[in-house]
Amino acid sequence: MNIYQAAILGIIQGLTEFLPVSSSGHLVLFQHLFGLKEAELLFDISVHLGTLAAVVIFFRSDISAIIVSVFRYCKKVFNTRSFTIAKDDFELKLALLIVAGSVPTAIIGLMFKKIADQLFSSVLIAGSMLILTGLILQFTRFVKKTPKDSKLFSFKDAIIIGISQGLAIMPGLSRSGTTISTGLFLGLNHETAAKYSFLLSIPAIVGACLLSIGDITGSNIIPLKTVSAGIIASCLSGYFALKFLLYIVKKGRLHYFSPYCFAVGIFCIIIGL
Repeated sequence: MNIYQAAILGIIQGLTEFLPVSSSGHLVLFQHLFGLKEAELLFDISVHLGTLAAVVIFFRSDISAIIVSVFRYCKKVFNTRSFTIAKDDFELKLALLIVAGSVPTAIIGLMFKKIADQLFSSVLIAGSMLILTGLILQFTRFVKKTPKDSKLFSFKDAIIIGISQGLAIMPGLSRSGTTISTGLFLGLNHETAAKYSFLLSIPAIVGACLLSIGDITGSNIIPLKTVSAGIIASCLSGYFALKFLLYIVKKGRLHYFSPYCFAVGIFCIIIGL
């Protein structure tokens, strides 16, 4: 992998990590087109860290509010020995909802870890899952126009969204598209569904990177400039992809990405046969 391929793959990762068109599916496709037999593990971790930086920077005020709320609650428990959560402390509840959603994601991720290499080497699987992503996005057109209040966001909702995020380990099945769509199907308003999806991605990306670090060997080492190109490209493109997608979601136009998923999915299947 040269520096130009790294930059291109970084841009693709950043755009498709947050746009509902599957980053894994596109990386499998472009690695196939570039003649790369398999993903460089260190590079894969690097571009994911780039998208992690993008989401942290974009939602820095929300993340800061959550951290402050958690520390405030811990201080209260230490001083009063009371575990009661104030009903109006939505940031603390959001932190707990993120934990609840991360549990099924982690379980599913660990279950699929052993066959991950086989999944990510198949263009046919990526193409099939991209078509499934397109169908999921298309169904968001039928979401009711009267979504539930964000305060009614339940732990059951979080667990179901976490399961959908875990299943999105399949290449071609968009993580953002699946989780946002699931939130909408559960009755969340568009802004809450999108924000929760992106915040839920933080522990998922961190966990996946930590699990992969142990598999890095000498053969996985690539030049620093190549890694840097991938990180910078994925961070910058990811930030703008986040901003664009939030605009689209608020407008209720998530299904606009459906035809693209169908087209790329069919293309993947054709070249994979």
